[in-house]
Amino acid sequence: MKSYIEIDNLQLQAFHGVLEQEHSVGNLYRIDCKIEVDVTRAMESDELTDTVSYADVVSIIQKEMQLPSKLLEHVAGRIVSQIRQQYGQQVQGIDLRIAKLCPPIGHAQVEACALHIII
Repeated sequence: MKSYIEIDNLQLQAFHGVLEQEHSVGNLYRIDCKIEVDVTRAMESDELTDTVSYADVVSIIQKEMQLPSKLLEHVAGRIVSQIRQQYGQQVQGIDLRIAKLCPPIGHAQVEACALHIII
């Protein structure tokens, strides 16, 4: 059996990017995170310690998103690292998507630009 903990459409203001404007004004970001985790023990025990807490995952994402970076790759790496550090072997895979909404790209009208990693 495969099972997942999912965080869908978490929206945060953050200050990532290579342009000076992005560090002073910031952008709105949308984060989706899907974590493969074996919930078999939690199904029997009814104990939070036997699964991955989505509230803790949201806290990790919020904390890492507040640390400015030039690249979304760097932010994503920190998020994945912190999730793995906190949950270790409980996490069997992570699917993380970070989208910068309305990115400043010259005169182009773009809804979002995103990084999507699957580990």
